[in-house]
Order: sequence, then C-alpha cells, then structure tokens
Amino acid sequence: MSDLAAVKAALKTQAVETPSWAYGNSGTRFKVFAQQGVPRDPREKLDDAAKVHEFTGVAPTVALHIPWDRVDDYAALAKHAGERGVKLGAINSNTFQDDDYRLGSICHPDAAVRRKAVDHLLECVDIMDATGSRDLKLWFADGTNYPGQDDVRERQDRLAEGLAEVYGRLGEGQRMLLEYKLFEPAFYTTDVPDWGTAYAHCLKLGPKAQVVVDTGHHAPGTNIEFIVATLLREGKLGGFDFNSRFYADDDLMVGAADPFQLFRIMYEVVRGGGFGARSGVAFMLDQCHNIEAKIPAIIRSVMNVQEATAKALLVDRGALTAAQRDGDVLGANAVLMDAYNTDVRPLLREVRGEMGLDAEPLAAYARSGWAEKIVAERVGGRQAGWGA
Repeated sequence: MSDLAAVKAALKTQAVETPSWAYGNSGTRFKVFAQQGVPRDPREKLDDAAKVHEFTGVAPTVALHIPWDRVDDYAALAKHAGERGVKLGAINSNTFQDDDYRLGSICHPDAAVRRKAVDHLLECVDIMDATGSRDLKLWFADGTNYPGQDDVRERQDRLAEGLAEVYGRLGEGQRMLLEYKLFEPAFYTTDVPDWGTAYAHCLKLGPKAQVVVDTGHHAPGTNIEFIVATLLREGKLGGFDFNSRFYADDDLMVGAADPFQLFRIMYEVVRGGGFGARSGVAFMLDQCHNIEAKIPAIIRSVMNVQEATAKALLVDRGALTAAQRDGDVLGANAVLMDAYNTDVRPLLREVRGEMGLDAEPLAAYARSGWAEKIVAERVGGRQAGWGA
C-alpha cells in the first residue's frame, strides 16, 4: 500500500490497547518505585488510559489484569470506562503470584493447585461475560529449575487438560490468547517456551485459541517477523504484546531497543493481512514504566507503533514484488529501506489533524494539566502497582 490517501485512511483505523498495570507503580526485581499521582484503583487507571486515547485517538481499549483490577461490579466498571470514552479490553489472568504456585499453576503436580489455577481462569471468563471483553490472555510462569524436578511430558498433558476445560467455557465471540516466553522464572524448562509450543496447543484446541507474540519474549537474534508471518499464514496470530528489550524481558517502551525490528514486524502484519479490525489481530502494549513518567511513556509508545505502521504501509509492494521475482537482492532491500527511512512524522501530524486531534500528542498532554491534577488529587489511599 503506497497510495498516500489509502495509507492515511488505514492509519485512522489503528487501535492499540493499553494495559491497566502500566499506569501503576512498577520497578525492577529489587525495588518498586513509587510516583506521585499514580492511580489507586481500576477506575483511576481508566481515567489515565482515557487521556492516552484523548491525545492519540488510537488507544480505545484498556486491558485488565485479575486480581489486580478486581472489583465488585464489572458492569459498573465498564460503564465508567464508557463514560471516559474508552472500553474494557482483554482480561489477563494471574497464576504466578500465589504461594501455591511455587511449583507451577496449571502444570503443577498437585491436582488441588491445578484446580485452583483453572478455577481462576474460569473466573476470568465470567469477568469477560460481564465486561463484554473478547479476549482471555494467558501467560504461565510454569516450569522447572532442575533436571528430574518433574515429568516434562506430564506437565504438557496437564497444560492441555486445563486449557481444554477453559476453552470449553468460552462463549460466542470470545477467544483464548496463549502467550509464550523463552525463560523466567523457570530456568531449566518452561512449559510454554516458544511459539511452536503455543501453536501446537492452540491448534489442538480449535479456532477460538490463538497465539500471542510478546516482542520481549525471544532469544537474542530471533527473527520475530518470521514467526509473525508464519502464524498469520496459518490463521493463528491472535495478537501482540508490544514492548522492547535489550537483554531479557525488560518490558521497555516498544521500539526503544530496535525500531527497525518493529518496522519489519509491522510490514509482515500488513503483508499478511493482519492489520485492521477484520483481521482479528489485537495490538496491545505490555510495558512497565519504572523510571519515566507513565502516561507520557504510554503516549510515546503508541506513537512508536503508529510510526512503524505508517512506514510499513508506505512500502511499495509492487516494486518490492518485482525486485524479488527478478532476484534483485539489493533492489528489493532498497525498497524496504526507502520506506523505513521515510520521516513519517509529518504524515502522522496530518492524520491527527484530520481526526480533530492535536498534531503533537505529548505536547498536548503536557499542556492539559492532567499530570498536575492527579498529583494534587490522588493523595492518600494505596497506590496501584505490582500485586495491587
């Protein structure tokens, strides 16, 4: 897609989901760093998320994390979101913070612990029913640290059994998105370590099970865009958790470490038909902002995704295909590099202007006074953060 009008039209339809937990306090494995004005409950998280959407125009939904965002009335929470101009998005489960999960959750050798984990996942589906959410996001910290600690094959059997029960509970229009991670916290085996394992389970489960690609969950040098292209080809790419990492799962701002990689990923998304509401591919940030101001960091992250997407849409597909068929190695590479090296910021300013938005989201947020308002008003109570 290289027609400028078509590119602009496509960019106006973009949607990037922001995560509720990114608005709370977070930190390293050694320290959680508190900031002034951090939300104290899910409603205040939604208030902040609404500001991101107000200034970017492309962040209309907010992912929840259970139990961090547990409330008594989810319908009321959904109504609050709607009043702020956003909607509730994916429901993310948590099977990694209880003491019972020391040896795993859904893969645990003790049937009672597995029952607890599956019951939590079923509760998350109940919450989806109340919020109108489409996606149940599953990530498991399950694994082992030592050879012989547990039976590797049996753990896969337990995983399949638990997933099948939850899959059977999904309603019409609901999906299960299975995430994978190379390592951590388990260091000998991880029960869902790669896209192949996630794909195998999802394929067996059925069409409502899809794979999630977290851009920070791969070994160094992994060709993530190949994974994206393959999953799209197989109809099994459910979505992304966008972040960036330099060494391991840093959860830094998307595009911070390797913006060229983000562009390559987004090109394969566009090439494979994964861009747009009809594709079903969900684009979500999964980041923690430890030393930077949270709302500006999320706005910047959304803008980074926009810029990578705009460059991907600008690739001259006709010229690229011709060069590829002619075996013109340098010519084909040049087509991609021309798009990547394009300064798309003026284009995105135009798009925002046509959408009735300020051309510069970060500057507009800074002028809005919201940062000062929440610091002054959110005094007392317990700030939200990891485990809250």
